[in-house]
Amino acid sequence: MPEPGDALLAVRAGEGDEGAFEMLVRRHGPSLLRLATRLLGSRTDAEDAVQDAFVNAWRRIPEFRGDASFSTWMYRIVTNRCLNILRARRPTQDLGSVPEPPAPEHASSPVRAAESQAAVRALSDAMQGLTPEQRACWVLRELQGLPYEEIAEIVGSTHQAVRGRVFRARRYLTEAMSSWR
Repeated sequence: MPEPGDALLAVRAGEGDEGAFEMLVRRHGPSLLRLATRLLGSRTDAEDAVQDAFVNAWRRIPEFRGDASFSTWMYRIVTNRCLNILRARRPTQDLGSVPEPPAPEHASSPVRAAESQAAVRALSDAMQGLTPEQRACWVLRELQGLPYEEIAEIVGSTHQAVRGRVFRARRYLTEAMSSWR
């Protein structure tokens, strides 16, 4: 028997079915944790943000109307939580702790692995120069692969504003990473 869809689970959760909400958490938790880790640069902070987001979602699930998909709704909650954390951070916060596994072909070459790790650190450092909004839009587009329309819905902005933020983030990161070309 196939598992129920998100819409049905959300309706059941809105009626107080904890098991339905638990299925949604298991289904969407890993991708939300990856998003939060990429936005915050810290697995611990990301776990806290996602946990807070799910607690918030459980409280607000009766308000979920299904205008957007459940995953979009959760992306928005997690992104907003991460943006609040980023805005509260001091600007000198080190983002170099983003864990990125080396590409498989680099695993056999220590030199290539070191270069990859250095490039990831450089990108993490460069991302400090982005505004929280630019960082969120860039991560959602470039790392999560979401369409502009969905990103606009998640961050509560217009399609054009999201395109502009992604464009400015790309331009800034391209310039900041020019020595790695």
